[in-house]
Amino acid sequence: MSDARRSAPHVTRNAEPIADVLRGILPEAGLVLEVASGSGEHVLHFARAFPTLTFQPSDPDPEALASIEAWRLEAGAANLLPPIRLDAAAVRWPIERADAILCINMVHISPWAATVGLMRGAGLLLPAGCPLYLYGAYRRAGVPTAPSNEAFDQSLRSRDPQWGLRDLDDVVAEAGRQGLALESVVEMPANNLSVAFRRS
Repeated sequence: MSDARRSAPHVTRNAEPIADVLRGILPEAGLVLEVASGSGEHVLHFARAFPTLTFQPSDPDPEALASIEAWRLEAGAANLLPPIRLDAAAVRWPIERADAILCINMVHISPWAATVGLMRGAGLLLPAGCPLYLYGAYRRAGVPTAPSNEAFDQSLRSRDPQWGLRDLDDVVAEAGRQGLALESVVEMPANNLSVAFRRS
C-alpha cells in the first residue's frame, strides 16, 4: 500500500473467529480498549462487528499508530477513536477507565514485563465484572505444544531472547495477582487460544 496502512495477512483468517468468541464476552455498550493494536485491522473489524461499542486502539510504535489512524480515516467508522500511544509495560497509562480490554498477539511478541504491565493496567482500569481478552499461542501444562508453535517460539527467541511463548499458568497467575479471574479458554484455528478473564 502506498499510504501508512499496514496489512497483516493473519487478520483476514482470525478476525471473524475472534469476533465470534467476543460476542459471548464483550458488554452490550461501553468503551473497549485494545492494547497493542498493531496494523489496526483487528480493531477496525471489531468496530464494524460491534456498532454499539466504542473502540480505543493503542500501540507504542509510531508507525503502527500511523497505520491505525490511516485505516480509521479510510473506513470512517464512527465508533473507532483515534489511536493513543500506550506501552503496556508502563506504570501509568493514558486512559483512566475501560469496560473491556483486548490484547491480540502481544504476550509472546514482547518482554514478560509487558504482560505484567497489561495485567496491572487491566486491574486498575476495569470495573468489577468487566473482561480482559487475550488471543495468541501459549504453552499449556499437560498439552503437547504443536510443532508449528515450537518453531514459532524458536523464531521469536532468535529475534529477541525476551520474546517467546508463555506458559498459560504463568499468565493466569499474574492476572490473579491483579484481581483478574480466568473465565474461559477456547481453542482457536492455527493452534492459538482465546483466553478470557473477569475483574473480580
